[in-house]
Amino acid sequence: MDIKYTKHFLKKIEGLFAESNYDLRYERGSFKTGYCILVDKKVAVVNDFYTTEGKINSIIEIMKTIPLNTNRLSEKNKQLYYELTRKSI
Repeated sequence: MDIKYTKHFLKKIEGLFAESNYDLRYERGSFKTGYCILVDKKVAVVNDFYTTEGKINSIIEIMKTIPLNTNRLSEKNKQLYYELTRKSI
């Protein structure tokens, strides 16, 4: 899948978190990887000072490391999730 580093695409992948069991936040921080995952609270925090490209890359990396509940996703978002994480349906 071709990743488009636009604000529109960022909103699309933010929609995955809106439907999932994790919260996505943008906050200031000096995260070494650009993000922080609070697994027990099901919260993913991305550095607010990142560019759109940095935010998109961080969110995709987060999706590859945490188990999102795909049963809660719409079919369109489920397909997007599988394409971004390269998992088979």
